[in-house]
Formats: sequence, structure tokens, C-alpha cells
Amino acid sequence: MRKILFGVVITLVVLFTFKYCEDKKQENISLKESSALIQEQIKNVGKLVVTEGHFSEVFTYKNSKDVFGDLISAKKKALVVVNAEVTIAYDLSKITFNIDAVNKTLSITNIPEAEVKVHPDLEYYDVQADYLNPFDAKDYNNINNTVKQALLQKIDKSDLKANAKNRLISELSKFYILTNSMGWTLKYNETPLLNREAIQAITL
Repeated sequence: MRKILFGVVITLVVLFTFKYCEDKKQENISLKESSALIQEQIKNVGKLVVTEGHFSEVFTYKNSKDVFGDLISAKKKALVVVNAEVTIAYDLSKITFNIDAVNKTLSITNIPEAEVKVHPDLEYYDVQADYLNPFDAKDYNNINNTVKQALLQKIDKSDLKANAKNRLISELSKFYILTNSMGWTLKYNETPLLNREAIQAITL
């Protein structure tokens, strides 16, 4: 009788041990599959998000130079019409992150800065220059640099950057939707992101 009971106990121990090992194996497989899925989805989200805008401006360029001391002032001027295409881009492939499969956590460690590019098309009208102070390459470079700086200031005051940031938030929200649907936690520099408002706060 004791031998029979001993055999039953041994059998049960073996069965429970086998079942426990199978469960752990399934759990490990599940964790690996979840990690792989999250990595794949991050690649899909990691694209270039571009917001475009157009600006038109009219500038008056003036320059004067004293010749022979202050006896003569040689002047030049031009009317410059500027049509500029502007792009604000976030390269989400540059996002850095860590995946903790054991604790089911996706931690974003860095979000790339916006890349602002200005492509101005300049047309010159009413160009007037003195023989002693002609237009040269330096003038055109000065005009081009001044125009770009003025456009960057105008962009800062426009809705273009806000629109670009809203698109960024929409893309980052996909990370939250993904992790939330899988029972994972999304973090940014150790701070849990529990909703869209939390994502918006980190991009301000």
C-alpha cells in the first residue's frame, strides 16, 4: 500500500513539475512575442512626420556707404518679393527607447527635435545702385540671410509649429494605444504616460 501511495505522490509531483515548466515556457514565449510585436510596431510608427506651410513677404533692402570720408554717401536699394516653402519635420526613426519584457514596459528615452527648413524664392524689383556702391555677392548673401531669419521669426509666431506638434502627439499616441491594448505600460524617462494629455505635456 505504501509503495502504491509513494508511486502516486511521485507521479503527481512529476505531473505538476511538467505543468509548471510548460506554463513558464508559454509565458516566456508570450513575452518574447509581445516584445517582437512592439518592436515591429515602433518601426511602423517611426516615420518622418512633415508639416508644410507657405509664406509670402515683401522686403526693402537699403545700404549706404560713405565715400571719401563722409563727403559722399553712395546708396543702393532693392525691393525683394519672397515666396517661401517651409517644412517642419519630426524624424520618429530617431526616437530612442528601452523594452522591458519582464515588467511589460516600453520606455521612451528621447524624442527628436523638430527640423525646420525654409526654402525661399527671391525676386528682385526696383534695384538701384550707385556706381561707387554696386550690388555684389555680399549684398545677395545678406539679403538671403536676413530673409531666412525674418521667416523663422514669422514661423515661430504662426500656427505651423503648433500644427506640427499636434501631428507629433498623434503619432506618439499610437505608442500608448499599442502598449495599453497589450497590458503594457508606456513611460517617458521613468514617468508613466497614462493618457494623451500626459504625452502632450512632454512635448511642450
